[in-house]
Amino acid sequence: MGGMSPPLPSSMNGTTGMHGMHHRMMMHMTFYWGKNAEILFHSWPGTSTGMYVLALIFVFVLSFFIEWLSHCQLIKPDSSNVSAGLVQTFLHAIRVGLAYMVMLAVMSFNVGVFLVAVAGHTLGFLFFGSRVFKKPDALKGSDLPPFSCW
Repeated sequence: MGGMSPPLPSSMNGTTGMHGMHHRMMMHMTFYWGKNAEILFHSWPGTSTGMYVLALIFVFVLSFFIEWLSHCQLIKPDSSNVSAGLVQTFLHAIRVGLAYMVMLAVMSFNVGVFLVAVAGHTLGFLFFGSRVFKKPDALKGSDLPPFSCW
């Protein structure tokens, strides 16, 4: 027919399978409340409340662990510069990778994910970065420098 474009292949028009069922991913561009989300992986956690709670726990633990990595002291003072540098580089790579995973999770725009990410970083800093649980002589620093934005 004149003026009509040919139909798109099924991989481009949102249809899947042999029956032409439509599968469209709902992507939010503003914060929203709700358990029906897609966080980090395709169809995870989906519509299951239990899986959503697991996803929130996962993001919280990642954020908490990032703070631990940012304030830990794993390298012994008598280590050689080369071995200490390699350990620092490895720890930095892990910290950056985990931080990007948390950032991608927050980019789901789910308010619950945002809140647990902030809570994980906050409690992690309280336990590992603040003076609340440290003796004054243990405040010498950490193996990794702090994150910087510039």
